[in-house]
Formats: sequence, C-alpha cells, structure tokens
Amino acid sequence: MSAATSLNAGVKRWLPLVILLAVMALVFGMGWHRYLSFETIGRNYAELRSFIDTNFVAAIGIYMALYVVVVALSLPGGLIMTLAGGLLFGWQIGAIATVVAATAGATLVYLVAKTSLGESLAARAGPWLGKLSEGFKENALSYMLFLRLVPVFPFFIVNLAPALLGVPLSTYVIGTLFGIIPGTVAFSVAGSGLGSVVDAQNAVHATCLAQQAREPNLNCPYTIDTSNLVTGELVAAFVLIGLIALIPVGVKKWSARNGAN
Repeated sequence: MSAATSLNAGVKRWLPLVILLAVMALVFGMGWHRYLSFETIGRNYAELRSFIDTNFVAAIGIYMALYVVVVALSLPGGLIMTLAGGLLFGWQIGAIATVVAATAGATLVYLVAKTSLGESLAARAGPWLGKLSEGFKENALSYMLFLRLVPVFPFFIVNLAPALLGVPLSTYVIGTLFGIIPGTVAFSVAGSGLGSVVDAQNAVHATCLAQQAREPNLNCPYTIDTSNLVTGELVAAFVLIGLIALIPVGVKKWSARNGAN
C-alpha cells in the first residue's frame, strides 16, 4: 500500500471521529449546552408557541435537527428535549419526531464509532472481546431492546457499545427505534401536561420581577422542577419491559443446555 493510499485511508477512518469530538468540545467550551434547560423553554414558551403556530413544518424540522445534534454530541439534554417536544407539539407528534430524531442521532454515533474505533479495538482487545462480541451478536436484537428499554444505562454508552461489539447496522437501528418508544411516549405525555405549569411559573415570575423593580434586593428565581417525573415506579416498569425482551435469550440458553444433556 502506497503512502498516499494509507494516508487517505487514515483520513477516512479518523476524520468523522475528529470532527465529532471537535464540535463536542466547541459546544461544551462555549457553554451552549447550558441552554438545554426547561428554564429556557419556559421563558420563551409564548414566543415558541407563536412560531410553531405559523411555521409548524419548519419548527418540527428545527426540533428534530436539534435533537439529532444533542444525541450525536451526547449533550445532557435528552430528557428536557423530549419533554419540550410533548409540551410544544403535543405528545403524539412530539413522540414520533423524537423517536425518529433520537434514532438518527444514535445511528450517527454508531457509524462514527464503527468507522473509527471498531476494527482497531477488535484487533487490540484480544480474544475476550471476540467472545463477548459473539455472545452479544447471537442475541443482538434482544440485548439492544433491553439496553434501550431500561433507562438506567447512559444513552451515550448504549450508542457506542453495539458498534464496538459488531452489531449489524440494521439490528442496531431496529433495536434503537423500537426500544426507545415506551420511554419517549411516557415523557412526551408528561411534557404535554406541563403547559399549565409553565404558564403559572411565568405569571409568578413576571409578578416577582415587577416587584423587584421596587425592591432591588428581591430574588426572583425561575424554577420548573422536572426531576420528579422520573420516579422509581417508572424505572421499575421499564426494567420489567426490558426483562421481557430478554426472554428469548433465556429460552435459547435453556434449550441449548437441556438439548446438550
């Protein structure tokens, strides 16, 4: 292989990862990720609703593009975006847009990881990774559904691991698409019910700001607490659904063990 050919191959392999990491560093370095908060949505709620009413298709496109970026760059705003989708577009449209965009963003991470890291890691990790990869690929769809359904695994790790373990692209996309539907629908429905909460907080905040003009030392925080939406019961429900996805794996192992005997 000539030096030029080797250089071109190296550029094709590493350039996607370099670009992704560079954009990620820029976003975090500039602090743009801090705008991904429900406070930002709430403070601009009326303006966002007005824009959506007059530019619905463009608004959906912008929302989905932003969601792809959030997922691809692993920004800490996925839950906020999902809630915002339900709040701004209604849970039916918001859930569909979110599932499609999140799947696209996750697939982008998969492709970058597989292109830049997959073969290199497999070559260096030794036989243990090969055994792990074979076991994972044997039941790839069930494992993918479990990882996506159970919301205790970091989304970024679940995006990367299948690419490094050799999961086929089609299996990855199907597992991601269907695996994120329950959680996306649940949080989109929750988001769709937050309109009155946002309106009430905006009214309270506006009153406080008006009073602050007379009392400069008055503190007027803007607070919409969404942490209570992720309850232990909800996580437990997703875990149970995830375990159902593993039933075929258990049946296959049980059949193989008893067949061998």
